[in-house]
Amino acid sequence: MGVRTHSSFLFLLLFLLFTFNLPIISHGSDTISANQSLSGDQTLVSASGTFKLGFFDQPGNSPNYYICIVYNKVSLRTIAWMANRDKPVSDKYSSVLKIMDGNLVLLNESQSQIPIWSTNQSSAASSSVVAVLGDDGNLVVKDGFNSTQPIWQSFDFPTDTWLPGGKIAYNKRTKTHQNLTSWKNSEDPSRGLFSLSLKADTKEYVILWNGTKQYWTSGSWNGQVFSWIPEMRLNDMYNFGYVDNENESYFSYSMYDPAVLSRFVVDVSGQIKELTWSETSGQWNLFWSEPREQCEVSALCGAFGACNHSTQPFCNCLKGFSPKSVGDWNLSDYSDLLLLSSRRVKKTRGSLLVLLRVQ
Repeated sequence: MGVRTHSSFLFLLLFLLFTFNLPIISHGSDTISANQSLSGDQTLVSASGTFKLGFFDQPGNSPNYYICIVYNKVSLRTIAWMANRDKPVSDKYSSVLKIMDGNLVLLNESQSQIPIWSTNQSSAASSSVVAVLGDDGNLVVKDGFNSTQPIWQSFDFPTDTWLPGGKIAYNKRTKTHQNLTSWKNSEDPSRGLFSLSLKADTKEYVILWNGTKQYWTSGSWNGQVFSWIPEMRLNDMYNFGYVDNENESYFSYSMYDPAVLSRFVVDVSGQIKELTWSETSGQWNLFWSEPREQCEVSALCGAFGACNHSTQPFCNCLKGFSPKSVGDWNLSDYSDLLLLSSRRVKKTRGSLLVLLRVQ
């Protein structure tokens, strides 16, 4: 009786799959082809298992899902890249990532399946287009498995993380920059206020607040190190290189030991951090961070907070105020502060401090 029931179930499952033509990505596959799609708990896994791609939610923000590339062999969930960081979906089972008209497209959970993210390339549609997740963490869309020329790749569109083999470049033809851009706050991965980009004329990286105010520079490149990052002189793990041609200029880096997992991140704190994974501690170890003093970061403590190098924590509200989210000052704005008594608030010109006058 049990065998008959099991056979009936398998027949029903196969009937539904063929009737509705539901594509399946085989377990452990690193590729989405033109006749396949990804949804729900399905994932792509790179050939050696270093990275995987799928729908992931965020701690404290569970109703929202994002197409992410994460480290597969790291016990602490770590996101290396995110497709729809500004446009999450609410149902990963009815949302679909698939190849459409030569592009990789994310369709939302609505019945009409509206595209909310796409690789958005104008190349001619082809039934041989595939998307492959590499062991370097690069998601590549190309015209056929054997093609060596990518139509699109995630390394060209980084989020907050710079991986070995990737680059942060300045395009001379389009006069555009690749940026690393922080999360908005620890619970919201949408674009934040801090970004890292390359100043091609001086061969240096800068961190900007709100896209306009520079508050840190790496110093210029002398062929071996950046002048304002002395830690690089002690480095025996990273191999940096600079390329300057008629199309672009950029830095890239690799690891002398490819087995070491490493990443550069523009953190919600406004710092650029160089991290390596320690299997022993189960944590990402900080190699260096810049600016060294957190109070050098523009608006670190929000619009109304005060930063003090000599105190822990660095950020505090002025007397009469309390933070809406303790420990995450990137959540602070006019609506995030609780006014405890009736006061007039006046912002000093050219300063982040607020003068309070009791009525």
